[in-house]
Amino acid sequence: MNNTFNDTMLRAIKGEQATHTPVWFMRQAGRSQPEYRKLKEKYSLFDITHQPEICAYVTKLPVDQYNTDAAVLYKDIMTPLKAIGVDVEIKSGIGPVISNPIRQYSDVTALGQIDPKRDVPYVLDTIKLLTQEQLNVPLIGFTGAPFTLASYMIEGGPSKNYNKTKAMMYSDEATWFKLMDTLADMSITYVKGQVEAGAQIIQIFDSWVGALNESDYKYYIQPCMNKLVAGIKALNTPVILFGVGASHLIDAWHDLPIDVLGLDWRTSISEAGQQGVTKTVQGNLDPSILLAPWDVIEARLKPILDQGLAHAGGHIFNLGHGVFPEVSPDTLRRVAQFVHDYTAKK
Repeated sequence: MNNTFNDTMLRAIKGEQATHTPVWFMRQAGRSQPEYRKLKEKYSLFDITHQPEICAYVTKLPVDQYNTDAAVLYKDIMTPLKAIGVDVEIKSGIGPVISNPIRQYSDVTALGQIDPKRDVPYVLDTIKLLTQEQLNVPLIGFTGAPFTLASYMIEGGPSKNYNKTKAMMYSDEATWFKLMDTLADMSITYVKGQVEAGAQIIQIFDSWVGALNESDYKYYIQPCMNKLVAGIKALNTPVILFGVGASHLIDAWHDLPIDVLGLDWRTSISEAGQQGVTKTVQGNLDPSILLAPWDVIEARLKPILDQGLAHAGGHIFNLGHGVFPEVSPDTLRRVAQFVHDYTAKK
């Protein structure tokens, strides 16, 4: 491992002075990288995550190629669900498909508990390999948030409207809150395993919670999120929270004991600041812009970086969602370089 550890992102999270604005990309590992696509000809996502050497290679590759200030563990938010009894399969072109969806209270009480060392040792081994031998930047571990995980578990797969999920939420509160509590406990235990193995930052993906309005979020979701975030913070580990299309939940998110508030591209950093956000923010270039000519990309990067530098808290540059498979690795490398150069402290 390189002896010079790049702590820029950890400093930004704490609001400390850093040499430049740190950058990493959601879904930076895989998808758009030719080396990864070559691996996928031979191995499934499941195969890759179960082989620590290959998984570590995929995780570290974008750090080497793009010079990002953090690595994000290559895995799926569905990873811990099999261990508690969810029959989930990642189907190409569809996403997670669950053959035993949650329908009633007894389905929730039938779920087991995760023991990371027993159930996902390959995840822990990958983390150890990366943090003890390979990386000179922080490793971001992650978990899905209870609502987002529950949406798959209730719908049986991806959804556009979350009708079944909301129907349970509104009509069967006992089952709903039991499921939220069960998933929060699972995530805390799962994250604890990641942190003990060496992950230095945790991102909570609440990708689909923007489907709820603020009052429903506060009643049905915020209690379990307070529990989840507090459980991770007890590990002395910083927490990033991210969701898509959730600008209307910024106030509720800011009330959570998170360290970093992830913004998608719909709300600017200055608008978040005007709403009273003083925490470190992460974001938030629309990933579609990465398919535009460089002069367009650069013109969109500058205001985000300017607003980040002016923000009361720190700023971590990222996209407003994940990297598309069509994005050129050269573009990501160039973006990371531009962020570093443009924000370098003179």
